[in-house]
Amino acid sequence: MPLDPKQYADWEIAEAAEKHMKTVYQLAEEMGLQKEELLPHGHYVGKLDYRKILNRLQDRPDGKYVDVTAITPTPLGEGKSTTTIGLVQGLGKRGKKVVAAIRQPSGGPTMNIKGSAAGGGLSQCVPLTPFSLGLTGDINAIMNAHNLCMVALNARMQHEFNYDDAQLAKRELKRLNIDPNTVQMKWVIDFCAQGLRKMIMGMGNKMDGFMMESGFAIAVSSEIMAILAVASDLKDFRERMGKIVVAYDKNGNPVTTADLEVDGAMTAWMVEAINPNLLQTIEGQPVLVHAGPFANIAIGQSSIIADKVALKLADYNVTESGFGADIGFEKFWNLKCRYSGLKPNAAVIVATIRALKCHGGAPIPVPGKPIPEEYKGENVGWVEAGCSNLIKHIDTVKKSGVNPVVCINAFYTDTDNEINAVRRLAEAAGARVALSRHWEKGGDGAIELADAVVDACNEESHFKYLYELETPLRDRIDILAKEIYGADGVDYSADALKKAKTIEQDGELSKLGTCMVKTHLSLSDNPNKKGVPKDWRLYIRDILIYKGAGFVVPVAGEITLMPGTSSDPAYRRIDVDVETGKVKGLF
Repeated sequence: MPLDPKQYADWEIAEAAEKHMKTVYQLAEEMGLQKEELLPHGHYVGKLDYRKILNRLQDRPDGKYVDVTAITPTPLGEGKSTTTIGLVQGLGKRGKKVVAAIRQPSGGPTMNIKGSAAGGGLSQCVPLTPFSLGLTGDINAIMNAHNLCMVALNARMQHEFNYDDAQLAKRELKRLNIDPNTVQMKWVIDFCAQGLRKMIMGMGNKMDGFMMESGFAIAVSSEIMAILAVASDLKDFRERMGKIVVAYDKNGNPVTTADLEVDGAMTAWMVEAINPNLLQTIEGQPVLVHAGPFANIAIGQSSIIADKVALKLADYNVTESGFGADIGFEKFWNLKCRYSGLKPNAAVIVATIRALKCHGGAPIPVPGKPIPEEYKGENVGWVEAGCSNLIKHIDTVKKSGVNPVVCINAFYTDTDNEINAVRRLAEAAGARVALSRHWEKGGDGAIELADAVVDACNEESHFKYLYELETPLRDRIDILAKEIYGADGVDYSADALKKAKTIEQDGELSKLGTCMVKTHLSLSDNPNKKGVPKDWRLYIRDILIYKGAGFVVPVAGEITLMPGTSSDPAYRRIDVDVETGKVKGLF
């Protein structure tokens, strides 16, 4: 019997379940894989050779494609990963062949407030420790590839500063004339380290590198992670790696990884990482883990490669997009699907009574502190008011032509009156609604959700993009601001406006996709505005170019690519049993 999630921590439940895990060999056999298509990393984790699988199954029809998104979350999250795993388990109970495709967690949140992204209760991805602590090394490969570029950049700047043109020519180096004030990249590390956001490097003598302002971002915000998410194969990946804009020269021309002659070596770090990772749910369904999190500061999607593999191997592929539908689903819809050519059949919008109360007027929960007392009693009024946020996200999914299914991710403290209010308002907005108790009961608790998703997938969808790539950049941002976020308009800093005009006049850059950086805690650019904010304008303070990934990245409001570590981080409670070597305290 599985442990009761009301009495045991997630890591304890996972540890108990891991005693009965299938080996990766059993999983591969059940999935219909051939021996050479599985690349084992121990007994319970493996990688899949995507090329061999897709070549062999190229004529097999794709399964149904389902994305899991959410309403605007509280700082505590709304359980998208738990719901994704629960839905997979529920579909399994209905006899469906199903594969999940989820993102690899970052070490930053795992060791900070949020914890791992393995799900929770009786709907988890296992084995928990490898999943949470580096897995097969994909993020480490991204860090090495990214930081190698920074090594190449700084070394080139040092040599160009120290040598004249004749000395450079003797070393077979062309002068790139890099402007140190226009360096776009920073170093990366996979932790939340606010003290590294800004720094001066190269201090010392002329042999200690070129002195310049720099800093660190979190690893999963790297453009290389975005390329891993959107690349269709290794050839596409390699081509994209050479297009990364690292800096600009003193005439304003871009300096790329190819100019630094480091793109090939960067790709070499990533050859193994391009293969998706294979794990499983607590109930033994396959889970592909590939690419990274953070839809607020990155694309926030699992990889196109993982989705294509899952769609060939299963009746249903359940993937997941980061945070709410305003950012995670919007990027799935207008970026990931555009680059993959795949069209989803349904989208699940996860909502909790707790978050609806927050959007309806209850105090905002603070991570690391007890839930406010106001959440412990029934308050249908708050729930009904908060449903305005849910309805906005339903409307966003409907704009894509995809069939929405609202999942009420049940807490055992929710009341029937509160649940019925959500059902009534969501159904009136045109969505199917299902109550799911997967956290408490696993697949058995997700039957209603599974049935609703199957029903939605059997209904014809009319998928369409929100904008075409020919739409000018500022017009696209205006569409996103007004139609998805509910803003009255858009304002720009002087620097962002200058960059937007330059991009619009560039024939190549003007056709790149738009990947917004924006807070996940509000539909607006102010994390403290809940519900559906009115009478506000989106403020774009900067615009980045991820030419390799194929994005223009507008940065809205005050948000940083390097999160900070809290005063009560998760690492205070993580330890190792020295007798068994097992990690405890992960959640």
